[in-house]
Amino acid sequence: MSSSTALLTDHYELTMLASALRDGTAHRECTFEVFTRRLPNGRRYGVTGGIGRVLDAVQNFRFGEAEIAQLAEHGVVDDLTLEWLRDYRFSGQIDGYPEGELYFPGSPLLTVRGTFAEAVVLETVVLSILNHDSAIAAAAARMVSAANGRRIIEMGSRRTHEESAVSAARIAYLAGFTATSNLEAGRRYGIPTAGTAAHAFTLLHDSEQSAFESQVAALGTGTTLLVDTYDISRGIDLAVQTAGTGLGAVRIDSGDVGVLARQAREQLDRLGATNTRVVVSGDLDEYAIASLRAEPVDGYGVGTSLVTGSGAPTAEMVYKLVEVDGRPVAKRSSHKESRGGRKAAIRRYKETGTAVEELVYGVNAEPTLGPHDRHLQIPLIRDGKLADDLPTLEQDRERLRRALVTLPWEGLKLSNGEPAIPTTFLGA
Repeated sequence: MSSSTALLTDHYELTMLASALRDGTAHRECTFEVFTRRLPNGRRYGVTGGIGRVLDAVQNFRFGEAEIAQLAEHGVVDDLTLEWLRDYRFSGQIDGYPEGELYFPGSPLLTVRGTFAEAVVLETVVLSILNHDSAIAAAAARMVSAANGRRIIEMGSRRTHEESAVSAARIAYLAGFTATSNLEAGRRYGIPTAGTAAHAFTLLHDSEQSAFESQVAALGTGTTLLVDTYDISRGIDLAVQTAGTGLGAVRIDSGDVGVLARQAREQLDRLGATNTRVVVSGDLDEYAIASLRAEPVDGYGVGTSLVTGSGAPTAEMVYKLVEVDGRPVAKRSSHKESRGGRKAAIRRYKETGTAVEELVYGVNAEPTLGPHDRHLQIPLIRDGKLADDLPTLEQDRERLRRALVTLPWEGLKLSNGEPAIPTTFLGA
């Protein structure tokens, strides 16, 4: 994150900052919380995504000379505020749900403690990351559940902003996707990458067979050949003729992929290519993937639905002030109420491991832990520095895999319904 991204701060945040610096309230100790009042329609759980990127953003949130000059030129704030921004470093505390943790309405996903001034300017960058990444994470987790153990590759870079593509690939991997086609995500986050040729490559050549021969010569027989540019049956014949029965996979990108996958499997088996996988792509979402569960599909390529949150492009999270100098404060606007005071949460489980309740409580009224209860927030930043032993992307990926297993069976349904487990508020 470059210093220029400090200007992701909204104008209204700097208006509040300037006013608070002038009247002296900017230095009051405050607590802000990130939470969502509801889950998107059709969703029974949320998935925390983007915490790692938020921590990077906070650590590198700076107003350099270029940003200061921009604000000064346009008269956004006064000289007092410009001088304060010039030295900005977040020095407070942040706790939150780790990435891959499930959340529900009211869950205190992120707790930011510091002066009003240093915490308020983080609102937009924090919400922009968490709303995007958590929306992608929930969609991706639903797709992985629908795939039921089959390989699933993220292929959505061409359907979103170039930077969103990288973060979407990261979150898809966290949610259980096997790989991404986005090479920058592979470089930046160490995510496995995979991909195959597009129809343009076949059309470039004088024949489908010459295209296949070229790809196999360059990438080996383990490659995946796209067989539906012309006639799929003919394409499969040529693919096996070219690569032999050790061909890695064929990909089908159009048509009734369920029927075509079944026909492809039968044809491959007749040709002796019994270990050649069948991969399908083309406008897939979790519902389409679930509908293909009975078909002989070995893997899926998902693009547009993944990077747009499959109908829920935002997690609807908010960043609200809940405490000033140790005093609870709360918004009372109709339908936008908040609960005052700093909060934390535990999740309660049956002895069998099934989650039964999310208990949100005021930090001064911590309940007695049951034998299977688990605290949800972890330290993320202490005195402006990253906390020790923060989880890795691989650990967060495993966390989500295990968390989904704890949901009641109805919590994994793709149909509309109540949150998978209820949220109870205690002393908050």
